Amino acid sequence: MGVAISVGVLSGVTDAAERAALSGGLEALRVALAAEGITWSEPETPPVPRDSHALGSLSYSMLAYLRRVLALIEAGREVTPARGPAELDRDRQVVDDETMMFSSHLLCHSDSAGYYVPVDFPDPLFLNDHPGVAGGGMVGSSQGLRAELRRCAPALGITLAADGSLPADEAHRIGHVDDDADYAIEITVWFTLWDACRASVEGGHAIVFH
Repeated sequence: MGVAISVGVLSGVTDAAERAALSGGLEALRVALAAEGITWSEPETPPVPRDSHALGSLSYSMLAYLRRVLALIEAGREVTPARGPAELDRDRQVVDDETMMFSSHLLCHSDSAGYYVPVDFPDPLFLNDHPGVAGGGMVGSSQGLRAELRRCAPALGITLAADGSLPADEAHRIGHVDDDADYAIEITVWFTLWDACRASVEGGHAIVFH
């Protein structure tokens, strides 16, 4: 089982029922954000093109690998490669503890549904009073997620530019990471989310988990 990760989710959708469902979800999100004093709506403009090496979907287990890395960093713990489910389980309490701080855009988000919007707010939103918002009402900031990805980069051996951007040659390198490399899963997830944040912030579209 896995989750699709889209930016500009309406682009290219021609089926009327599917388009209506996606549009309805985005409108429910807009209304819920407005109730929190946040102004945003999904643009009608075409989305910014994604990097061809960024995945369009991830398995739920892959997300868990990167979440572990961030949790260890936030807890001040050493980050080492996780070589399977047993090592993920070993650090599950750290992940749970950091998630319960309710401050992480990466950790406080549904595996299977929901949104990140290109509005810079410090902590994830919990819109529990708006049942129409997918993902249990947990909404992240694309900018906030990007900031957390920046914090993960050194531990994964990813080199960012001085301004925090990802250089083209580094994007090419991590977009072709070997499957048997240390942190291969974490880097793949990192790059997929990073590229989604780039497209979201540049184009104004939500990142949609669906």
